[in-house]
Amino acid sequence: MRAILQRVSEAQVRIDGAVVGQTGKGFLILVCAMGGDTEAQAEKLAAKVAKLRVFKDDQGKMNLSLGDIGGGALVVSQFTLAADLRGNRPGFSTAAPPAEGERLYLHFARALEMEGVPVATGRFGADMAVSLVNDGPVTIWMDTDQS
Repeated sequence: MRAILQRVSEAQVRIDGAVVGQTGKGFLILVCAMGGDTEAQAEKLAAKVAKLRVFKDDQGKMNLSLGDIGGGALVVSQFTLAADLRGNRPGFSTAAPPAEGERLYLHFARALEMEGVPVATGRFGADMAVSLVNDGPVTIWMDTDQS
């Protein structure tokens, strides 16, 4: 699985103008299930995200996790993280098929909740408007095939 984590002071996702998910201080997580990904990989990614120490401590050092700050996560499906950019028009054939992608996206969100993180989500496959206030900015790319 692939994910982009953005440390935020707030983030929300809207569909047709209505807010369907939001978080305060924490992460906006854009996540993509790749072909062949498993539930175990979704769980591994969730555990890593929950423990990632990128929030500032009293000395201003990135030393605290989501749990340490009482933060939450807004998890949004993002199949374009699978982009193959060999040509001028990206291809997405390495992303998991839609039904499998949705299942693993939801499994990741539930696994993150099981790690004690309050989670809100977007809606898989919907045309979403995502807004955020990036804190830092801190943006981290993660791939379970490379960790």
